[in-house]
Amino acid sequence: MKYYGIDIHKKYSVYTAVDHKGVILKQGRIANEPELFKELMQDNQDETRAVIEATANWGYIHDILEDLVDDVVIAHPLRTKAIASARIKTDKIDATTLAQLLRVDMIPESYIPPRDVRELRELLRYRAGLVRIHTLLKNKTHAVLIKTGFQNPCSDLFGKKGREWLGTIELKAIYRQEVDGFLRIIDFLKNEIIPISHEIDDIAKADPRAKILESIPGIGHYSAMLILSEIGDIKRFPSAQHLVSYAGLNPSVHSSGGVTRYGRITKQGSAWLRWVLVQCASTASRKSGRFSRFHRRIAFRHGAKTANVALAREILRICYFLLKKGERYIECSG
Repeated sequence: MKYYGIDIHKKYSVYTAVDHKGVILKQGRIANEPELFKELMQDNQDETRAVIEATANWGYIHDILEDLVDDVVIAHPLRTKAIASARIKTDKIDATTLAQLLRVDMIPESYIPPRDVRELRELLRYRAGLVRIHTLLKNKTHAVLIKTGFQNPCSDLFGKKGREWLGTIELKAIYRQEVDGFLRIIDFLKNEIIPISHEIDDIAKADPRAKILESIPGIGHYSAMLILSEIGDIKRFPSAQHLVSYAGLNPSVHSSGGVTRYGRITKQGSAWLRWVLVQCASTASRKSGRFSRFHRRIAFRHGAKTANVALAREILRICYFLLKKGERYIECSG
């Protein structure tokens, strides 16, 4: 058996190969190119495993190695650091540490979504990125009006009447240039977002799991698919609490001398899953009687933001049990 520890960087990777006894067989640096990895792995006669950390470009390196070795493991960066912290840190030491941890099965593994799930995630995150820029530009347009003393007379500044009003107001040349530029980019982004949204809607309509999640107040086509893509296979979570922890929605715990205190949420996990659930919670608190009562009860004591997070956590627990059972949500009366 041969074990490769690979420390990935943007343009290159540093590798260390060890045998079953931990003896270093070879070390080196390699550019992140498929042909060079093939050359590196071509002399492998024994069964080979490789480990890489979950960095920004892990998917690219993983897909290269997947066809070259028997098993590829993704190491969880924070947990690996906790196991193998060192005062002296170099790329070679990191690669060697990864290889040795893999040899003794002490790598804290990260979940590797299938390629189709990774591609769906990319599509959903792409749309979210465009929407964020779209919203930012709208806010900038409102800011220009505030600076110039104009009061928006329309309920929707970017609707038909609002756009007509924006075209008639007299602005100084620089402010007119800003507003017209923002509006052009807003229109361009809207034309990009619409077809992506339709594509996501079609995917959601064909997925029975999405229909289950959409039965929960506050969850629509987009949020259902984002939740599903971030969760992956629900069976990999042994309990709802494990899923809550994965989303980083569980409160931090400080226990000492028999006294336990709960702090803010850990935020260690999927930032996208956490974000979409908080958005869903905000909507659900207005659409559902049960969720509204839940939100008001916590908001009365701890404030609206804490209530949103608590409701997001509750919705995620409900998602877990519904997906496990394959059942739709039924609102309880009373």
